[in-house]
Amino acid sequence: MSNVFVLDHPLIQHKLTYIRSKHTGTKEFRALVDEVSALMAFEITRDLPLTEITTETPVMEAQTKVLSGKKIGLVPILRAGLGMVDGILRLIPAAKVGHVGLYRDPETLQPVEYYIKLPSDIDERELIVIDPMLATGGSANDAIHSLKKRGATNIKLMCLIAAPEGVDLVQEEHPDVDIYLGALDKQLNEKGYIIPGLGDAGDRLFGTK
Repeated sequence: MSNVFVLDHPLIQHKLTYIRSKHTGTKEFRALVDEVSALMAFEITRDLPLTEITTETPVMEAQTKVLSGKKIGLVPILRAGLGMVDGILRLIPAAKVGHVGLYRDPETLQPVEYYIKLPSDIDERELIVIDPMLATGGSANDAIHSLKKRGATNIKLMCLIAAPEGVDLVQEEHPDVDIYLGALDKQLNEKGYIIPGLGDAGDRLFGTK
């Protein structure tokens, strides 16, 4: 799995433990997801290109580095992906945000697209597709197909927790997409939930059942 990266930073792993806990309430859950998203974004963006400029410090002129202007786009998969956006935007405030709305048919477990709104220049951007859970992989796979159909060529996928089944599907369908995870769990259960997982991320983020 050469294009799958499990981000094992101690702070990410520590906070994921409390995200997983059934005793973590909605307010704390949101805050932890926000924090982990920022930490993951720090890791995901470490290969962004830099360019050198001249900066005048209080002491003298110096050659310093800034981002070379590469455009970033964030594409959360609704609704759970919304809970991860703000943490990333604090690090990359100039990023544009698109949205893909999908729901999983409870009978077939297949994704159904009901909404998509994207920046007009997605073909020029490095896109980060965001979804807390990569379970069957159907939603992420469909979202990536939707982006490619509209001209996107540079896509990464960012998830808190994944099951091997979802990783395998995305790798098979999109070998050009790097996958960044907080954790790779054991498997899916008969209902299509990641185990041990963290339950339903959308319900826990928004306090719904």
